[in-house]
Amino acid sequence: MSAKSELRVLAVANQKGGVGKTTTAINLGTALAACGERVLLIDADPQGNCSTGLGIGRLQRKKTLYDVLMGEAPVIEAAVQTSLPGLDVIPADADLSGVELELGQVARRSYRLRDALEPLRANGPYTYVLIDCPPSLNVLTVNAMTAADAVFVPLQCEFFALEGLTQLIRTIERVRGSLNPRLEIQGVVLTMYDRRNSLSEQVARDVREHFGDKVYDAVIPRNVRVSEAPSFGKPVLLYDLKCAGSQAYLRLAREVISREKDRQAQAA
Repeated sequence: MSAKSELRVLAVANQKGGVGKTTTAINLGTALAACGERVLLIDADPQGNCSTGLGIGRLQRKKTLYDVLMGEAPVIEAAVQTSLPGLDVIPADADLSGVELELGQVARRSYRLRDALEPLRANGPYTYVLIDCPPSLNVLTVNAMTAADAVFVPLQCEFFALEGLTQLIRTIERVRGSLNPRLEIQGVVLTMYDRRNSLSEQVARDVREHFGDKVYDAVIPRNVRVSEAPSFGKPVLLYDLKCAGSQAYLRLAREVISREKDRQAQAA
């Protein structure tokens, strides 16, 4: 890999709630940083769960994504260091819910985040930007997908999973058609996998049949330590490195890095 790696911006998205999206953003970001990457996590959900799960308290959120989108702070100024070297976060709070109304008919309102991230592509310190999207389709999700190179999709191993994925694909196609022609699906990661449950195995088979090698080999299991970690303000890798969830996210991060190297080699 060259001394200056290409920045890869990924929108972590699924329009169905409860699929492990924020959990995946936090723990994939942590695992990538643990593997030596420089990662910026952007909390694009007004609930601010990604910020909380990384231990960023309300008082630490002096600048948030709201300030970035409103043009009141550059990305670097809004980024907060986490307890893990190599992992920063732009936090969110309830102010973010007002962005749609405040931007109104502002020119290029769908490009606010892309424009804000442009300096990072030129000479920023990061190799990955992960954007934790809200579950609904709104101006925040559209900004994330317009700014992203690709969409990273966490998919819960349960009955309605493919239905939510169909909605997401339609959204990606609309954004690609009107705002960001380069947008693609980076990959699909199966979450909350329970090997004792035949339904999990059936969903996994269906998804792999439909998306082929877009589906990562690494699978995130149902794991109580993953569920507990956010209440301590920690990614699971810092809460319990040896648990099954932590090891799964490390495997996922290594697979993401490996696929990115292959992609860059093919593009060269």
